[in-house]
Amino acid sequence: MPQSNSKPFRFIFVLLPRFNSLTLAGLIEPLRIANYCAGATLYEWGLLSPENDSVINSVGFSLPTAQLNNEAVLACDAVIICGGWNAEKYHNLRLFRWLKTLSRRGIKLGAVETGTYILARAKLLTGYRAAIHWHCSSAFKEQYPDVELCDQLVVFDRNRMTCAGGAACLDMMLRDIEKHHGKNLAQEVSEQLIYSNPRNIELPQKNPVATDPPAPPVLLQSVIDFMNKNIEEPKSIPQVAAQADVSQRKLERLFKKHFDCSATNYYRMVRLQQARALLTQTEMSVMDICIACGFTSSSYFSKSYAKQFGMRPRDHRTAWPESDIVPSWPGLSSKLKTLTE
Repeated sequence: MPQSNSKPFRFIFVLLPRFNSLTLAGLIEPLRIANYCAGATLYEWGLLSPENDSVINSVGFSLPTAQLNNEAVLACDAVIICGGWNAEKYHNLRLFRWLKTLSRRGIKLGAVETGTYILARAKLLTGYRAAIHWHCSSAFKEQYPDVELCDQLVVFDRNRMTCAGGAACLDMMLRDIEKHHGKNLAQEVSEQLIYSNPRNIELPQKNPVATDPPAPPVLLQSVIDFMNKNIEEPKSIPQVAAQADVSQRKLERLFKKHFDCSATNYYRMVRLQQARALLTQTEMSVMDICIACGFTSSSYFSKSYAKQFGMRPRDHRTAWPESDIVPSWPGLSSKLKTLTE
């Protein structure tokens, strides 16, 4: 435990437009509680915006921030980028240069949720292991093959720390507190948070469909994993059933029981979800996305996409998320019952 006269460790949180409110709380609250439990100022923190003196969060509230400036480089020990809606396409050369200056000075760099895109775009994750929110993983891999993306809650790799976001921010900060101030303090902090059993940071992120109770059986989950791994060249349902060593009839019964749809419908929605991710998170052409998601006809792809998401692919890319004050992202389960053969 540091002595009372030790210099506090200072975090700077860079907030991108529409950053996730839960994410920021998950980063700062463990630090505040660590100070409270230790009876000393172990941590300090500040909020910065790459653009203005305030930033809008994910629920539409404005939060005052300091502006990006060189003085902050000398006044911090670590910087964490808090990603927001459309961070996948966020470009700010001033921010990139500032981050590179930090890196040269040996300051620890981190990112949560879609903030990982920023470090990658600034070429500060090349050759590193990293985490990002699961809904961005496929598009991220397409754009940044030189980053070793890991399906984990949190990844620490040398002087980089990245996190999937959400509640995993608690796991990341608790691990960091334990590393620098011991297990006992980290346990005290977790108990104050009513989070007495922090997760292993190497756990995989949950599959989105697994969050819809009841959880699918192991057999069905393996089939879903197979579908997700075979999007560009989709297999026929008989082939899907054969690889799972189950009859097609039994497979159809399982999808009907757990998702109230056919295996064909579910597979199509998996591919459409992938298409939506590529549309909103990359600059791939609509035709390339059509092919990458296993559709052999661009007109069929466009009609299928419009039927499920309310607008054609090209229009969706133009509208999302700039036209929404608080953008929405309907989950897979909310669309299953609307599918048709």
